Amino acid sequence: MKKLSIQIVGIGPGNEDLITFEVQNAISNATDIIGYFPYIQRIKPREDLTLHASDNRVELERAKHAFSLALEGKQVVIVSSGDPGVFAMAAAVFEALENGPQEWKSVDVQVLPGITAMLAASARMGAPLGHDFCAINLSDNLKAFSILEKRVRMAVRGDFAMAFYNPRSKSRPDTFGKIIEIIRSEAQSDLLFMFARNVTRTDETYVLTPLSQVQPEQADMRTVVIIGNSKTRKIDGTKFVYTPRHSR
Repeated sequence: MKKLSIQIVGIGPGNEDLITFEVQNAISNATDIIGYFPYIQRIKPREDLTLHASDNRVELERAKHAFSLALEGKQVVIVSSGDPGVFAMAAAVFEALENGPQEWKSVDVQVLPGITAMLAASARMGAPLGHDFCAINLSDNLKAFSILEKRVRMAVRGDFAMAFYNPRSKSRPDTFGKIIEIIRSEAQSDLLFMFARNVTRTDETYVLTPLSQVQPEQADMRTVVIIGNSKTRKIDGTKFVYTPRHSR
């Protein structure tokens, strides 16, 4: 009997060279690939492959569709940008599995990791995430702003380096500005902000700005923002930024 399976894969931040061989093999063997429109556009079509593209904010519907296809015997792959376990589809699939019918538990679910935007951006700039850090999604679609505010405040007080995903969008034009003011109220030094836009793509840009000069308009939904801790520094005469391995 054929094993029923779903593979949730990360296709990296944009450069095709950063897709792992494991993920490439999963995509090559898939009969059906499910994902958000921009990610499906990165998949090369072929005769024996059906592509199922859908809009943003329908993650649970996407996951349920994957289980229904898997139960039909399809070789199903769900694609996410970056890593599927970081603010992406893996959590939605397991949420659907936990609350779905018993027959879904017969499906073998695998998560195949990918390179995240924050790690790719950090590599481009040096090692700003070289010591303790946290990643925070600035979208308040699935959590109250009060929770977001608390997490940012605690991260600054703990002197963590931070990576911000989804910093600013047309539907949330003011959120990032509020977060900047929260950081200014808590920070004990002029922290370095690194704005990485379209990471690893041909039009990628990287801008380094101290907290005192940061403007909300520097970020959009294509930007990952990395913020150093109080020890993070730029090496004179180079483009490199790093956070020392020690905290003394």
